[in-house]
Amino acid sequence: MDPQVFEAKYNQLLDTMRRQFQFDHDSKEELERYAKYRSFLKEQKMVIDSIPFLADAIRQKKTILAEGANAALLDIDFGTYPYVTSSTTSAGGVCTGLGIPPSLIQTSIGIVKAYTTRVGEGPFPTELKDDQGELMRKTGHEFGTTTGRPRRCGWLDVPVVHFSHALNGFSSINITKLDVLSPFKEVKIGVSYELDGRKLGRGEIPATLKDLGRVKVNYETMEGWNCDISKVKSYKELPKQAQAYLKRIEELTGLPISWVGTGPGRHDMVTKGFDWQK
Repeated sequence: MDPQVFEAKYNQLLDTMRRQFQFDHDSKEELERYAKYRSFLKEQKMVIDSIPFLADAIRQKKTILAEGANAALLDIDFGTYPYVTSSTTSAGGVCTGLGIPPSLIQTSIGIVKAYTTRVGEGPFPTELKDDQGELMRKTGHEFGTTTGRPRRCGWLDVPVVHFSHALNGFSSINITKLDVLSPFKEVKIGVSYELDGRKLGRGEIPATLKDLGRVKVNYETMEGWNCDISKVKSYKELPKQAQAYLKRIEELTGLPISWVGTGPGRHDMVTKGFDWQK
């Protein structure tokens, strides 16, 4: 669009918004500021046409790693609407967001905390509204990065993992922040939901927020490891109670665990079956 035509349309829209919402705004300053942003991005060659760029990489048989943002239940289509984000947070976002054909996706790895958290409102069946939940929050530093808003915390919710797996088709899962559960003498796993006396099926989440807020959670209780695991460098070094917890997650989800986070640092993790540093 011609810059003069754009500016005219922009000012017309801005005048309408000023009248409707009664606010003052320096449109000239904003346009000049964004013109500088445009020049910088253009000079640094930070904007490209991603379709041919990725297609070239695929033809060269390069590995493409796409990292998703936000949890599956925050997906705009399949999440707990209206308590969702504005985009596709499932593996489908690789196709709709990057323009990569679905047939080329080879592996989908699920990132699952050793416990469950949620930001903002919405049903949270395994939420802990007591000292245990507060301990999880403080130990795991569960506060919003931008707003500082405290996240809600609770025991691991396996039905949510089942739902996420049904939506994404995980090849394996990465259990993060296992160390956050270290202070607990006992740990619990939410293994299934019941609604009005009926046990819900695998991957079944109630269709309404009201019903999701009414589900009864069936729990299993396991012995905690109650010790620091942040310096552990191999899976075999984990306490037997922590290994038992991870094994039970694999049994309940039907998914292998590839990575286990044992601390906040990039290298604070152990793996099962391979050396990730090679």
